[in-house]
Amino acid sequence: MRFGVVSEEEILAGKTTDVYFLRAEEVLRAKGVNPNVVAEVTITKGDWAVLAGLEDVAHLLEGRAVNVYAMPEGTIFYPHEPVLQIEGRYLEFARYETPILGFLCHESGIATKAARIKLLAGDVPVISFGTRRQHPAISAMIERCAYLGGMDGVSCVAGAERIGINATGTMPHAMIICFGERNVAWKAFDEVIARDVPRICLCDTYCDEKEESVAAAEALGDSLFAVRLDTPSSRRGDFRQIIEEVRWELDIRGYKNVGIFVSGGIDEAEIIALRDIVAGFGVGTSVANARSIDFALDIVEKEGVPCAKRGKRGGKKQVYRRKGEISVDKDIITLANEEPPEDENLEPLLKPMLINGEIVSDFSFSLEEARARVKSQLRRLHIQ
Repeated sequence: MRFGVVSEEEILAGKTTDVYFLRAEEVLRAKGVNPNVVAEVTITKGDWAVLAGLEDVAHLLEGRAVNVYAMPEGTIFYPHEPVLQIEGRYLEFARYETPILGFLCHESGIATKAARIKLLAGDVPVISFGTRRQHPAISAMIERCAYLGGMDGVSCVAGAERIGINATGTMPHAMIICFGERNVAWKAFDEVIARDVPRICLCDTYCDEKEESVAAAEALGDSLFAVRLDTPSSRRGDFRQIIEEVRWELDIRGYKNVGIFVSGGIDEAEIIALRDIVAGFGVGTSVANARSIDFALDIVEKEGVPCAKRGKRGGKKQVYRRKGEISVDKDIITLANEEPPEDENLEPLLKPMLINGEIVSDFSFSLEEARARVKSQLRRLHIQ
């Protein structure tokens, strides 16, 4: 293979595992040890996070003699709550622990960061610009998770196609440099690009953002939807003041309908500082390069008897949540074999995903359903 990627066949064969799992398999088989176990995926510290990556896990374990239970994709969860359970003979899934965690940790990390960014941005649109910060082989995954987490659009063509939306983007500095003159470049974009694409001019290539924004408004007139400021940090100074100056100069010239879109090093602090004066954000590195969620997969039951290593809580569990609420203080964790709480407003979060290796037909991997679930939960978090 010409690129540094692992094939689908290698992943399914378990070759992306850590070698100690293969050595454990060899020892257990040689000694005839293969207990029936329950293993759970949890985090033990941190704040709330968004679950993503279940479809990949389902396809990885499909056909194995295991039952898998999981919270629905897009569920917000808390420490110590199992988000996924596997039950079966240990050797059925031992070597898959590494890729299972890889799927869940990476995808949930991106979805969680996107959700935190969107929660802070509120009604201001946020577009994912970050695939250039990661290996192109995972660009579709990045955009799916960013969109699942609530971001309003994505810039990567392959990612947008995979999730069934149109890619969002303006123009690069390179195009303006190729033309050699900004007005010519802006007008060429206006003449060539389909009319359903908003005219958003990049206004910081060579000159002051204020001066270029006014020039773009005068060049495109009513066609101009917004200006984009992608000012590098080395030239930025007080970015809010720059934006306020641009807003002032556009307004006094009658361009009050022209929005200001900002990108370049945007993270949570910048969202908070600028959300009241901009029309949109392009967020790249902070989401695409988000810190992964620190999941662990641990055996909690062997041959029907609770067990766990130090720092973990033994026994197969169920998590109950009151309908319409999202609060760690109100979630209830019980052993799975206990009678459910006597409250008709509580619902179990862990649902069958695979039974005897077959994907359960009514377990939804729908991106739109997961995205709607995230957005609904974020509204409740915002209220609290």
